[in-house]
Parts: sequence; C-alpha cells; structure tokens
Amino acid sequence: MAIKQGKKGINQDDMTVWENFGGEEDMIFCGVFDGHGPMGHKISRRVCDSLPSRVHSRIKSSKSGGNDIVSRQEEGLFRELEKVLVTFFKRIDSELGLDSPYDSFCSGTTAVTVLKQGDCLVIANLGDSRALLGTRGGKNSLKAVQLTVDLKPCVQREAERIVSCKGRVFAMEEEPDVYRVWMPDDDCPGLAMSRAFGDFCLKDYGLLCIPEVFCRKVSRDDEFVVLATDGIWDVLSNEEVVKIVGACKDRSIAAETLVQRAARTWRTKFPASKADDCAVVVLYLNHRPYPREGNVSRAVSTLSWRSGKSNNECH
Repeated sequence: MAIKQGKKGINQDDMTVWENFGGEEDMIFCGVFDGHGPMGHKISRRVCDSLPSRVHSRIKSSKSGGNDIVSRQEEGLFRELEKVLVTFFKRIDSELGLDSPYDSFCSGTTAVTVLKQGDCLVIANLGDSRALLGTRGGKNSLKAVQLTVDLKPCVQREAERIVSCKGRVFAMEEEPDVYRVWMPDDDCPGLAMSRAFGDFCLKDYGLLCIPEVFCRKVSRDDEFVVLATDGIWDVLSNEEVVKIVGACKDRSIAAETLVQRAARTWRTKFPASKADDCAVVVLYLNHRPYPREGNVSRAVSTLSWRSGKSNNECH
C-alpha cells in the first residue's frame, strides 16, 4: 500500500489493509477512500476508520451469536456480506449528517473496498475510485479487468436518477468532458461523482450513499487486485497499471512504484495542472509464481453475483 500527496493542498486520500479480518486467517479487508471538499480529509479518515471496524465487529458477533456469516456457502456468504456492507455504508453516512464534528454539507468521500474470504472477493464501490484485477489469459499474457464501474454523472442510469430527483447534470464549457452534479437552482457544488459519503447538499437530489456490491470467485489465473483513487486513473490506463504492477518482482514495492509512476505522468501529461492525491492498495491473490513475459491486453470481467446493473457508458 502507498499514498502520495498531490499539489492541491492537504492530502484527502486514505487507505486501509486489515489482515486476519474478523478473526479469520484467510480473510482480509482492503479499502481506499478519496475525500473532497473543505472537510474531505477528515471525512475520508473517519470512514476509513469506521467502516472496517463496524464490519469486523458484525462478523465477530455473528460467530458468538450462532449465526456465523463466514461459514455460509459462497452465494449465501455474498448475500450476507452485501447486506452488512450496505447497512454500514448507510449508517456511517447518516452519522456524518447527524452528529459529525465535521461539516459534510459540501464535503464527502468515495470508497472502494475488497473483502477477501478464501477464494471469494466481495467488492463494494461508492464513487469514482476503482478496483482492477490483473489476471493471466492466453499465452500467459497479463490482462486488465476493471471490476468496478466509475459511478459518475456521465453514466446514463446515474444521470437519470439524479435528474428524476430534480438535480442537474451538465459539464462546464471549460471542462466539456467532466459531467457534474448540481443543485436545482444553484450552480454548486458541481460534484464529479454520483455516489458518495457526505455531500448532504445533494442527497435530496439523487446523490446516493448506497454502494454497488458484487462478488467474484478467484481463479488460479487471477494474480492481484489494485484499489486506487482517481489520482491514478486520471493519468494511467487500466492496462498501464496492470503492466506496472505485473513487472514488479518485489511485491512489497508494487504500490509505491505505481504511485511514483503516476506522479511523473501527472507532470508530463498535465504540466499546467496540479497533481491529485494518490492512494493505492495492491492485494495479491495467489502465491504461484508467473513468468513476466507477454503483453497486457484487455479482458471482460466475469462476475458471479452482484447487487445491481453496471453501465460503463458516458453520454
């Protein structure tokens, strides 16, 4: 895991890795969180601290209560963990609005988390941070499989929900490719995502705190998952990210290598812009060594179960 402050002021990204999660040797929880707004750094920290702790406590209590979540069969495990994740996403968001010491009216955070139990990955996504899988395909080439949808206002189903709730979706003339969420009668706050913790100025106008949750069963070809905030994805493609991580012979430096590459790319790709914060977690799935030759190619993700439809299209 690695984090690097950008050039926009205080670092607002956060991340967590919790091994032996829920007291289980083969369970791990990972997450990255990208805050925004005046109090984004405090909100991302609070969510980063609260979310895994709540889920951990729920799993532990299920054991002592005789309703052990972890002992369920795969689909049952997913459904129970989905329920737990959605419950705590909503509860933490509600707490931010009711009794938080931080002003979350125009501040918030994204979240993308992975809970790995054995060979089952349960991914929860809120906002525009991303989970990416590196997996081996034909001729042992390393393929990039995007596991999450970037939940932005340019996704048609997200825009339709916002508009139906009286919110507005449009791009500014100076940023024609960046669609944002606006209040009905005021050109603010211009949020570039359609789901987030906080941002209560938009919660009545279609902004959701409910994550998309889905499950993927790990295959022997699946090598690693990269969780990263948009400071990575704004300058590096999925294929570039998988290639960079796949080329690291020392797994302990993979996340740091990726962060440093993104920082250099920000300087060359957007020399007039301030680099964004970057947070990266690389979760390795198997211990079988792979030869490193072969090109990175695209792949379509095969998911086992999910909580909602996906749509990568922007209109």
